[in-house]
Amino acid sequence: MTWNWQQADWPEFTWDEGRLTRAEERFLVRGGVILGAVEHLDDEGRDRLVVASLSEEAVTSSQIEGEALRRESVQSSIRRALGLAAGDVPATPAEQGMAELMVDLYRSFGDDLDDRELASWHTKLMSGRSVGSIGRYRTHAEPMQIVSRALEEPRVHFEAPPSERVPDEMRRFLDWFNRTAPDGGEALPPITRSGVAHLYFEAIHPFEDGNGRVGRAVSEKALAQGLGAPAYTALAATILRHRRAYYDALEAASRGLDLTDWLAWFGGIVLEAQERTRAQVEFLIDKARLLERLRGHLNDRQDKVLLRMLREGPDGFEGGLSAGNYVRIARTSPATARRDLAELVDRGALSRTGERRYTRYHLTIPTRPVPRISIDRNGRIVTAAEG
Repeated sequence: MTWNWQQADWPEFTWDEGRLTRAEERFLVRGGVILGAVEHLDDEGRDRLVVASLSEEAVTSSQIEGEALRRESVQSSIRRALGLAAGDVPATPAEQGMAELMVDLYRSFGDDLDDRELASWHTKLMSGRSVGSIGRYRTHAEPMQIVSRALEEPRVHFEAPPSERVPDEMRRFLDWFNRTAPDGGEALPPITRSGVAHLYFEAIHPFEDGNGRVGRAVSEKALAQGLGAPAYTALAATILRHRRAYYDALEAASRGLDLTDWLAWFGGIVLEAQERTRAQVEFLIDKARLLERLRGHLNDRQDKVLLRMLREGPDGFEGGLSAGNYVRIARTSPATARRDLAELVDRGALSRTGERRYTRYHLTIPTRPVPRISIDRNGRIVTAAEG
């Protein structure tokens, strides 16, 4: 098997620019719309968006690699790193480190990428772990391979360049990344640059561990630089929903230097991620309007339960809120819960479905389904209902 880095023209990647033309235009237009919508949020709403976006990416990027982080702990760590009220939710070193990586990415998206930033990200990411080289490129003599976990016949999905080549490969990668930035002299469109950067970084695989998470952070940085603002793009959350296809696409692209098919797949993921972000921003706007309309009309119990539901996102509790849920959250009696819920329905805060013990209550904020998006061979953007 010959890998991309073993080919004579490495790393002279090629692709069909026309296949991405419509996607690049849509990304910039929709990105502007989202950033404009964010301006309608008050300071608290913008803080909530930043915390929600960063924590979603932190949790899902780790989940892609099979690591489970607690969302509340990550959110608390992010709020603390941003200087916001954080509460006292404890966090493991892994949760705190991933949170700090995302905050650093958010704050320094416009800066050039260099060895120091990558080392800092890796140090944060590997906090509390037993890894030989933390904050440094790998130096081990053994081959760096991506191998499936089948016990009988393990399969090598990719083998990266040997460790002695990594410093030179990374110098070349960082030079390319900064030259192709919007103000770097050889600017590439954001989706194209982000997709090439991810594949290029993963091909080098410079660290002993954590390459996927750092590589996705590099991709996020490229998208944000393309928009000239933090992109709030739910990239990792969307990749997680297509995890198997993601690994298949990376493996296929690692065998050659023509990245057209990889970039088309990646472009669809970026556009879908952008739609996921748009739905989140619109939910926050609707949430602010709902709370403003209800201000002064709810008792403390109703406020507490409604805010708890809103923290779950547009759908509230999965399957809806029951009267029993209300009793436990508000710490009140069943009779009071029934009266409170009836008032919330009358005021248009909740809707009711079912009868008797099957009665459930749902937020009245509209749900905006996120479509699956792909780019066909002619560069057309194809959408399909999720599910």
